[in-house]
Amino acid sequence: MTAASIAGSGAPSAGPMPANLPAGVVEIIDLNGLRDIEFGDTEAELTRRGVLRTDLDACGPVLAGHDTASPVFVEDKLVLLWVGDPMRTPEGITAGSPVEEVWDRYPSVTRLPAPQGTHRLDGLLARSGDRAYLFLHDGRTVRKTIAGYAEWARRLFDEGAGPC
Repeated sequence: MTAASIAGSGAPSAGPMPANLPAGVVEIIDLNGLRDIEFGDTEAELTRRGVLRTDLDACGPVLAGHDTASPVFVEDKLVLLWVGDPMRTPEGITAGSPVEEVWDRYPSVTRLPAPQGTHRLDGLLARSGDRAYLFLHDGRTVRKTIAGYAEWARRLFDEGAGPC
């Protein structure tokens, strides 16, 4: 993932929403992406649409209107989004959700233990076809949600890479 650059976003399951959401409105991250961004979109396409910004002092490109999402690009394509609270999956999982809720809502989830001797979090991989959610957790609560292509989510977990 060393060739990956970071930014973030996707396409929602609930349909289009305004770029700047009113206070109290929760945005959904699904396995397609966010409301105006889909996995597989190119950096050039997102920049042309005004969704991707590279002119800010950040660890990589940022998504306009998506303050809690950090995108990961590989070979110019959006492959993953790191998202934070208050973004939720359609099933209601977000940072701070109890791990038991992940098991309840994604019964076929795969347990991914962090390597011994590291300070990394354990993971739960909820896969659907070539897409997946990766929930990083401390044993009790979800600390971070990553969505995108299953192959890249697993690779990110195995290699221990972050969005920056």
